[in-house]
Amino acid sequence: MSQVVIYTMPNCVQCNATKKYCDDKNIEYTTVDISTDPSAYNLVSSLGYKQAPVVIAGDSHWAGFRPDMLATLH
Repeated sequence: MSQVVIYTMPNCVQCNATKKYCDDKNIEYTTVDISTDPSAYNLVSSLGYKQAPVVIAGDSHWAGFRPDMLATLH
């Protein structure tokens, strides 16, 4: 399985739902807070995203709470 990174922001409902889904399905991930990490913010912006969370797993990436995409990770 590819490394999963979830780019988040504080008090983000979709971010929390994404992390809960991963926790419930035992999907390992790391989180990066884009509100405190300018390089992470620049990365997700360069991919064209304007909302959190942004999930990057290998060559795949998407924004928002996407159970359909998360299901492909386990």
